Amino acid sequence: MRNKYFGTDGIRGTVNQGIITGEKFFKFGLASGNYFKNQKKTKQIAIIAKDTRLSGYTLEPALVSGLVSGGMHVFTLGPLPTNGLAMLTKSMRANMGIMITASHNPYYDNGLKLFGPDGMKLSDKIEKKIEKLIDQKINKQLTSPKLLGRVKRLEDGNERYIQILKKNFPQSYSLKGTKIVLDCANGASYKAAPNLLKKLGAKVISLSIKPNGLNINDKCGSMYPSKIKKAVKKYKANIGISFDGDADRIIMCDEKGKIIDGDQIIAMIAKRWKTKEILKGGVIGTLMSNLGLENFLKKEKINFRRAKVGDRYVKEKMKKFHYNLGGEQSGHIILGKFATTGDGLLVALEVLFSLRKGKKASETLNVFKPFPQKLENIIVKNKDIINHKICIKAVKKANSLMKNKGRILVRKSGTEPKIRIMAESNNKNLITKCISIVKKSIKQIETKN
Repeated sequence: MRNKYFGTDGIRGTVNQGIITGEKFFKFGLASGNYFKNQKKTKQIAIIAKDTRLSGYTLEPALVSGLVSGGMHVFTLGPLPTNGLAMLTKSMRANMGIMITASHNPYYDNGLKLFGPDGMKLSDKIEKKIEKLIDQKINKQLTSPKLLGRVKRLEDGNERYIQILKKNFPQSYSLKGTKIVLDCANGASYKAAPNLLKKLGAKVISLSIKPNGLNINDKCGSMYPSKIKKAVKKYKANIGISFDGDADRIIMCDEKGKIIDGDQIIAMIAKRWKTKEILKGGVIGTLMSNLGLENFLKKEKINFRRAKVGDRYVKEKMKKFHYNLGGEQSGHIILGKFATTGDGLLVALEVLFSLRKGKKASETLNVFKPFPQKLENIIVKNKDIINHKICIKAVKKANSLMKNKGRILVRKSGTEPKIRIMAESNNKNLITKCISIVKKSIKQIETKN
């Protein structure tokens, strides 16, 4: 059964509409706090971070109020990358962590991502339990006046996060002589990313580091890699690095301006980790991972499995099969040796570490030849349209045309009112034809309804 509030990556939607209101966030705080309370701890603690959206000023107080009303003590950290919140949840031994963000979505959306005491995103099972609490009567979850929680602001969240990241690498790690173009999407990494790279000695050309509450992801960040492409050429940089709004995604470009997606980064790290005997088990990708990546890993004798789209599903499979590397083409990459969730800055450090001693990004990061791939997003009124017999028939027809020549994948977006159609094949005409077949069936059903 589909979750009522949670999607593939937390809760998300348009601010002041539906479930993204102060009233609902009070209930989210109260319910999640009640679920994570009483874990044999003397103090019940929740920590909260956020990205740079204007709506954070509305939603954070409501969330804090819900948590405190249920008896949780709250530390607020301000703008901080998502994995920084996950890392600090674990290092501070908190009961839970909440990231207020809508990731790569525009400023008018917001939401939250929940983390357990281990710094891990929640399973579907736990999310369903929290959803039941959200819909319960409030008075059943409120604590007595004497047991209300307290709230404290921590100003050093970014510095704590940076210190944890640096501990994963040798003290001698230096980026002196490396020129980096950095695009922070006017989002959560606007402080931490430039500061860390500069501390390591890099010359940093920083883009999109002036958030105003409304410009997060606005024609910048990992969704608009052309920005780093142009800047790398202009400033003759060694590499370009681009994050999304909460910095759990990374897209890069080499010194020639060629865009490097998550699949290429995963392939490079997998090959390097195997050589260094760091890789455990193999690699977890998703249904969207390029066939070129799968074929490359097979050639390198590295195990590869696919998970559902969403980095928490990748992490669940990594845990199940004891793999320590996984991720998505979109740039969510989990380095299981160091982190529990996607972390753009951590991945950037790992890639930059492998580019020392004069290695060029173009020689290191273009690991395999990808299959041509096309993705189309269709806005729909009801995402269950893909279960309609007309759509099922169209997908079946497209699959029969694709047989042994590529792949077609049709799925619901977990965060937006869209159906995503992806096709990949060395035959570009076949890609266009198959997408068109499915697209027409969706429009036919929409017209009827």
